[in-house]
Amino acid sequence: MDRILVLSVFVVASCGLAYELIAGALTSYLLGDSVLQFSSIIGCYLFAMGVGSHLSKYVKEERTLAAFVEIELLVGLIGGLSATVLFLVFAWASAPFRSVMYALVFCIGVLVGMEIPLVMRVMNARQAEFKELVSRVLTFDYLGALAVSLLFPLVLAPKLGMARTGLLFGVLNAAVAMWTCWAFRRDIPQLAGKLGRAGLVLLALLTAFAFSDKLTTLAEKGLFGDDVIHAETTRYQRMVVTRWHDDLRLYLNGNLQFSSRDEHRYHEALVHPVLASLPWAKRVLVLGGGDGLALREILRYPNIEHVTLVDLDPAMTTLFSTAPMLTALNKGSLKDKRATVVNADAAQWLEGNAETFDAIIIDFPDPTNFALGKLYSVPMYRLVQRHLAEHGLAVVQSTSPYFAPKSYWCIDATLREVGFNTWPYHAYVPSFGEWGFILFSKTPNYQPPEHYALPMRFLDADSTRLMFQFPADMRRVQVEPNRLNSQSLVHYFEEDWHNVLR
Repeated sequence: MDRILVLSVFVVASCGLAYELIAGALTSYLLGDSVLQFSSIIGCYLFAMGVGSHLSKYVKEERTLAAFVEIELLVGLIGGLSATVLFLVFAWASAPFRSVMYALVFCIGVLVGMEIPLVMRVMNARQAEFKELVSRVLTFDYLGALAVSLLFPLVLAPKLGMARTGLLFGVLNAAVAMWTCWAFRRDIPQLAGKLGRAGLVLLALLTAFAFSDKLTTLAEKGLFGDDVIHAETTRYQRMVVTRWHDDLRLYLNGNLQFSSRDEHRYHEALVHPVLASLPWAKRVLVLGGGDGLALREILRYPNIEHVTLVDLDPAMTTLFSTAPMLTALNKGSLKDKRATVVNADAAQWLEGNAETFDAIIIDFPDPTNFALGKLYSVPMYRLVQRHLAEHGLAVVQSTSPYFAPKSYWCIDATLREVGFNTWPYHAYVPSFGEWGFILFSKTPNYQPPEHYALPMRFLDADSTRLMFQFPADMRRVQVEPNRLNSQSLVHYFEEDWHNVLR
């Protein structure tokens, strides 16, 4: 019997940590700022576990086993459904999302906090020696936490997604309740009723697991408005592609990355002010840009002999190199014989590589959190500097100088801090509004192109000249460079967009 209880400790510890990780990861996906989300959720969860541990003392001795079973069913039901509920709340009623999220975390934490004290009381009642009791329970508690902390990012989240991962652990909690009932059937009053409730909870969780994709699709349809034609949770992000008539859109963690109706404006502005000024360029590096759209524009130049594209997420580059609608959009650029696709962390790849490039195109997502903010930092741009040819040019997408002026000019200040000469510019992209880019070089002799040898849908001499001029409401503001230990850019980004949405 003690072995059953110790195994229960391993499972419930795994489940408890899983719910905490799911809440933190899902909230980071939906709201950004992973440090704030994980910190606040961990704090709330640990406090709630303390409350649960305190409340466990009010459970009468003769009801310890029965209470443990009921708690397992409750935590399985609430925790198992928590990710699905949060998806639906965010999609259909975003205003109370934080309230619902913290309420769920608190409820789950209270229930999880009651589990271990109750198990220890059961084992103590069976005359286990105290030091042996504490050692065995805590050992398996920590082993369960280790197991799920490794499985969650490497297997569960990318393979099952958040909703199904939560439901899987809910099923495990319900299973613990059922085998506890069976193993201690002589000691649990009203056994039939408890087994019946356990069966209903298990059936509800299994049914939700079977239909979780439909529920998630329903939530995302409410969130994005258009038909969801591809949705995938990878090791790194939530990736959703939608379609409305001829408009394809990519969302990463809920943030729009492009619309096929106007992405040509963005990618022409990103690529051609650099490459039209480098008719001698042969080797190009692209950091980010796993959709292959910037690569499509680069490969239009016959002088380009080779392009290396470094994107973190293999799921992104696989999707955009195999899905027919998406390869039609990027002209099959990711499969072009002149292109080499590398799936790696950009900073680590730059550290481990000695090549230099005539042009570098940086197309990372916006700095919505500290993991992304480091890609816009002083150390990152020092790495870029080592890989840029002496007379080469580079460009980085830099958020909106109109909606996020502090963020935009912070990126410019960071590049200047490294020693680059910079040429800020902007373009109007209907899906985003005024969007910003910063072209930079080791030398100070850049002049914007006055004509383009290639046909363009958006750019011409007049539009290019206007891109490098800033009206009064987008002019430079004084900000700090984005250093790695302070990540001022992420704070500026949150402040800028908070002011827009206020």
